[in-house]
Amino acid sequence: MNQASASGTYRIGGDLPVVRLGYGTMQLTGEGVWGPPKDHDEAIRVLRRSVELGVTFFDTADSYGPTIAEELLAEALHPYADDVVIATKAGLTRTGPGVWIPVGRPEYLRQQAELSLRRLKLEAIDLFQLHRIDPKVPLEDQVGELAKLQQEGKIRHIGLSEVSVEQTKAAREIAPIATVQNLFNLAKRDAEPLLDYCTAEDIGFIPWFPLATGELSKPDGVLAQAARDHGASPSQLALAWLLHRSPVMLPIPGTSSVAHLEDNVAAAAIELTADELAALEALA
Repeated sequence: MNQASASGTYRIGGDLPVVRLGYGTMQLTGEGVWGPPKDHDEAIRVLRRSVELGVTFFDTADSYGPTIAEELLAEALHPYADDVVIATKAGLTRTGPGVWIPVGRPEYLRQQAELSLRRLKLEAIDLFQLHRIDPKVPLEDQVGELAKLQQEGKIRHIGLSEVSVEQTKAAREIAPIATVQNLFNLAKRDAEPLLDYCTAEDIGFIPWFPLATGELSKPDGVLAQAARDHGASPSQLALAWLLHRSPVMLPIPGTSSVAHLEDNVAAAAIELTADELAALEALA
């Protein structure tokens, strides 16, 4: 059964349909998002099971591993089903576990796009995101290079990550921006003004850390009683809240376990009333 499809669909850039509840690949790598997964075969099973459950939107990055997450995606899913959409990112370099350094020089971004195309075995990347704005490089040089790659047919849509409303507006002066990806979950809602802007402008909003990596899914956490009342798990309730919060919301919960994946995807079918949504926000 394609359970994920209960979350509905969204058209990235107005023309690229995805099932709204997606999957993020960061947790498939080793500790500190560095090196290979602890269990390679389970990582492959998770990706293939995602497709079986109706997930069509996969979010990755050149820096996850680095390179490992993209390689796993290609190994598990290539040749890709017609409806599978892969989003990747460039602009953060890695010098060790847990270390992330922005580099936005145009020649670097272009190199990384070319390498991602090769690793993912794609002719064009559906959604290519600037992983961070590099403060040392003019924004027009960074987004401008992605626009050139788009004109060349190497990427289809451009996204941003960890940006403000002002930065998003500035980037849109340079090229069409299809999505933004910011830290956002029930417990951490600093990006609410950006979400409201994206909702009004029909820009996809990809919340990373949608479960605060387990904080919101604890059996004794703030969501536990509400989840019991709903016959759901706390993590399912946290994801359902995100899906109800805005029609442009594209949550990408990640996990390295098939059991957790199945639990997350089941959140797509949870219905919440306005009162329940307000109660969840008050809890967190």
